[in-house]
Amino acid sequence: MIPRVHKRGTRTIGLLYYLYGPGTHEEHIDPHLVAAWDSLAPDPGRNPQATYTELQKLLDQPVEALVPSRRPAKHVWHLSVRAAPEDPVLSDEQWGEIARRMVAATGIAPDGDDAACRWAAVRHANDHIHIIATLVREDGRRPRLNNDAGRAQAEARLIEAEYGLKRLNTGDGTAAQRPTSAERHKAERQQRERTPREELRETIRRAVAGATGEEEFFDRLAAAGLLIRRRIAPSGDLLGYTVALPDDCNKDGEPVFYSGSRLAPDLSLPRIRERWSADGDQAGASVGSPSRTVPGGPAAARRGTASAAWQALIVIEQGDDPVAAAHIASAGEVLDALAKTSAAHTRTELREAAVAFERASRSHVRAERGHDRALRQAARDLVRGGPALGRGEDGATTAMAIDMLFFLVTAAIHWHAKKGHAQQAAAARQAAEHLRAAYQAAAAQPLGALYQRGRRLGRPLLQRQTSVLREAVPELAEQVLAEPGWYALAATLADAEVAGHNVTALLADAAGRRELDTAESVSDVLVWRLRRSADLPADTSNAVTADRGAERPASRTGRQVQGRTGPRRGLS
Repeated sequence: MIPRVHKRGTRTIGLLYYLYGPGTHEEHIDPHLVAAWDSLAPDPGRNPQATYTELQKLLDQPVEALVPSRRPAKHVWHLSVRAAPEDPVLSDEQWGEIARRMVAATGIAPDGDDAACRWAAVRHANDHIHIIATLVREDGRRPRLNNDAGRAQAEARLIEAEYGLKRLNTGDGTAAQRPTSAERHKAERQQRERTPREELRETIRRAVAGATGEEEFFDRLAAAGLLIRRRIAPSGDLLGYTVALPDDCNKDGEPVFYSGSRLAPDLSLPRIRERWSADGDQAGASVGSPSRTVPGGPAAARRGTASAAWQALIVIEQGDDPVAAAHIASAGEVLDALAKTSAAHTRTELREAAVAFERASRSHVRAERGHDRALRQAARDLVRGGPALGRGEDGATTAMAIDMLFFLVTAAIHWHAKKGHAQQAAAARQAAEHLRAAYQAAAAQPLGALYQRGRRLGRPLLQRQTSVLREAVPELAEQVLAEPGWYALAATLADAEVAGHNVTALLADAAGRRELDTAESVSDVLVWRLRRSADLPADTSNAVTADRGAERPASRTGRQVQGRTGPRRGLS
């Protein structure tokens, strides 16, 4: 059940016309009262003799009794309460009781207060009601409405439990503001997929991802086609900014501007500046050392992202809360940058993962910036590296990066759950599912090629890799050997052996440093961990680095064969 306190208004009659009217799309059906401050209040919906003006005058009577100078400028209070789509249809009596509980909880009409504000609850659909109240009590005083939205949410959680409705998570005031009903209806009329508020929020997030300062940030906003207004102090200092879509106009044909803080708490200019100031002299530093990829290219950026995500896991699991919060926030920047630069077959799921994780990136634990430079640098490198191809090293390193980010998001889930951040944990879980789908699309080709190479390994070499597996991770060996991905892992072990690594120690380290309980395919996870830590090429579609039946190879150079795509792999 979702209660929502709307902006206060000045005209009681105007809101009544809307509540009892047909709605903007004829969606209001049978509008009628279900409860009111007085059981004798007129109901224009069911009583042909009652009028909107009659109800308005009764509601406004305490306001009109005051001298004009004492009347509040905005005296109309409006709360909507909506049930979840899967909830049963409640009766008028049940909605009436819910309305009485809401006005009591918010301070409009506390239980037993005979001098409380006047109010009325109108139902014009099966799944919700609207409550209108006037903000002058019968005794001429103002109601105490401190945190009325929070108190309405708390009461909704109690109602859900008592009525057997869908249980929602309690908000903590850090969520971005949802689009208003007017914004949603306007978007529908204009046949927009999303409201301007949602589109602007995502565009700004992507512009912030990895940006090093104001000039780059505003250049990115302009390149995205947004209209920008800067708020300048008399001293010439920049105080803030607002943005608008060129084709989103009000009734006068003027663009509708939103400030960053109205779009999300962490998109105000002061909060964005915290990221830049904390970068310090590290802004130009690179992450990782992807020696086998083109410096500055998409594949190099994705290798750096995988390395940064791997290190961030340790911080989130073991670091102080403010530092962990900073890394979780920066993980959102990385997801935005990856979605912006990835190939078409992964872009949609990565974008959905970034949108979902946006809620998980904020909590009441204030992020201590500066320690998250590696992740912010990874986001910067992704943007500067440019779009990645869906195949070859670019595509394979995308799968590698997504795999590491999945575990980073999983660590964020656990961190939020321990802190009692229910909404953030749920958002991170949703992001993880989208990452899982993106991974499957990205990993199918490179893991398929490794699978085919592993199947072609000579029996002596395959037996040697089996012995390595049993020695390095005896507790996982039987599970891995039963997975289709074992052949891809065997090929990776052969590559690492050719590269001169102690593969037993390398495999034990890869398996022991992070949990594998959330892995659908342990062998897949180990493939990417090994290829990243051993600095092996992520894509081996055209390469074989070990003879089919040879003894331990002494050379780093292997023969070239054409690999075939194997079965599609699942994600960790």
